[in-house]
Amino acid sequence: MRPLLAWLLTACAALAATEAKRPNILFFIMDDWGMGHAGAYGCRWVKTPNFDRVAREGLLFMNAYTPTAKCAPSRSTIMTGRYPWQLGAAANHQCIFPPEFGIFPEALTAGGYFYATTGKVWGPGSMLDIQGKPRGYAGKTYNQAKAKPPTTGITNNDYATNFENFLRDTRPGQPWFFWAGPIEPHRDYEAGTGARLGGKQPSDVDRVPAIWPDNATVRSDLLDYAYEVEHSDRHLGRMLAALESAGKLDDTLVIVTSDNGMPFPRIKGHMYENANHLPLAVRWPKGIRGPGRRVEAYVSFIDLAPTFLEAAGIAWKDGGLAPTPGRSLFDAFADSPDLARTRDHVLVGRERHDFGRPNDAGYPVRGIVKDGRLYLENAEPSRWPCGNPETGYLDTDASPTKSFILQARRDKGTDPHWDLCFGLRPAQELYDLRTDPDCVRNLLAPPTTAPGATELRAQLWAELKALGDLRAVGRGAEYEAHPSADVRRRGFYEKYLRGEKLDANWVIPSDWEPAPLK
Repeated sequence: MRPLLAWLLTACAALAATEAKRPNILFFIMDDWGMGHAGAYGCRWVKTPNFDRVAREGLLFMNAYTPTAKCAPSRSTIMTGRYPWQLGAAANHQCIFPPEFGIFPEALTAGGYFYATTGKVWGPGSMLDIQGKPRGYAGKTYNQAKAKPPTTGITNNDYATNFENFLRDTRPGQPWFFWAGPIEPHRDYEAGTGARLGGKQPSDVDRVPAIWPDNATVRSDLLDYAYEVEHSDRHLGRMLAALESAGKLDDTLVIVTSDNGMPFPRIKGHMYENANHLPLAVRWPKGIRGPGRRVEAYVSFIDLAPTFLEAAGIAWKDGGLAPTPGRSLFDAFADSPDLARTRDHVLVGRERHDFGRPNDAGYPVRGIVKDGRLYLENAEPSRWPCGNPETGYLDTDASPTKSFILQARRDKGTDPHWDLCFGLRPAQELYDLRTDPDCVRNLLAPPTTAPGATELRAQLWAELKALGDLRAVGRGAEYEAHPSADVRRRGFYEKYLRGEKLDANWVIPSDWEPAPLK
C-alpha cells in the first residue's frame, strides 16, 4: 500500500500544480534521428550534451515508439493521439488529411495557449478544414531568422533565434506551446562533413548495424548523419539557455524526440526496431517525480497529444468522436507503480509511404512490440518492400549507403545486405530484440517456430479490430485507394511505364535498376 499511497499523493500534488499554473511547453522534434544516438543512451560518436541535460534533469524513456516510421503519418499520430490506421487517408505519406479529425494545436489555441512553430511541423501533405481552408497545425510561424549553414545539407533556418524572437512575443499570464522542428538530420548530407567539420574518424563509430556492410562508405555516411544530429542539439541548447535567461526554464515542460528512425536502408519508412524505436527525454521539475530516472515502460507517440492537453488542463472533446487511444504520460511523470503492467507493449504498422509500385500500392504491415520481441505481419509479401527496383526503390532515401548496397548486388549477382534491405520479405517475422536488435534473424523463418508467436499475433489482431483497423475486417485496400496530395506523383509507376518525366528527387539515377528484377 505504501508505494501506491506515495504515487497517489504525488499525482494529486502534480494535478494541483497544473491547476494552479499551466506550464509552457517546448516540443523539440528532430527529423529522422534514430534511437540510441545520444550520450544519454551511452553513444560516444554522436555528441548530444543538451539532450543529455534534459534526460539528466528529467526522464529518459528507454522504450518510446512511433506507430509508423515516416514523417507525415508519424506526425499525424502526434497531432491526433490516434494510430495511423484510425486516420483513414492520414495513414499514408503525402496524404490529404481528413478534416473530421481534431488536432491538438487547435485544442490548445481554443484553450488559451499561444501556439507557434519553427521548422518542420506536419507534412508532406494537405491539411484543410471542411470548408477547404488551411488548418492551424503550424500556428504562428517563426522562420524569419536565418544563419549561414555550416554545410550544403543543412538549412539556413536559425531555429534558436526564431525561438528567442517568439519568446519576446509572449505575453505575461498566457501559457504557450512552441513546436521546434529542425529538419536535420533529414537527408541530404554534404559528404565528408562528419570528418571534416565534426572532427570525427570512421573508427569512432562503435558498431555498424549488421544490415549494412562495415566499410569506409557506410561509416562516413554515419558520421555525416551524426554531424547533423549535433547541429540540431546545439539549437536545443540555445533554446534551453534562452529559457533559463528569461527565468522560464523550470516553468516549461520540455519534450525532446524524433519523428522516425535514421534515413538509411531498412530503417526510415520500415517496421524494424531501429525504425520505430526513438529517443525521448522530458524535463519538467514542477511536474516530474524523481528526475534522472530511466523509464523502461513502453510508450507510444499516440500518448503525446493527451500529455500536452492534460498539462494544459484542457479536455479534448474532439468533435464528439470517440476518445483517443493515446494515454497521457502523467503516470510516467509520477512514477506510477503500475507502469510495467499498464504499459507493457506498443503497436506499430504502416500503409503507403512512398511510390514506385503499380497502382500506387503501399506495403501494409502491422506489428507488436512486447517483452523485448517484435512480431510483424506483412499483408502483401509479394510486393517489393522498398518500391519496385526499376523505379529506384523509392521507399528508401538516396544515400551513399543505399547506392553501395545496390551496386554490390549488381557486381556480385547477389548480396546478403541487399537481401535484408531491399529483398522480398515473408508474411510473418519475429525477432528477439535483446539478442538481435538489428532484426536479421527471423525466428519464424521456415521450418522454425517460436514459442509465444501465436499469442502475440492473437493479441495484435484483437487490439487492431477493437481499434477499428480496416485491415482487421478485410477492408485494408481502402487505405491504398486514397490519392496522394501531390498530384505530380499520382500514378507514378504508370508514368514510368509510359516513359514520362518523373519527379523523384529523393533518389538518384544510379539507384534505378535498368529492368525489373525477378
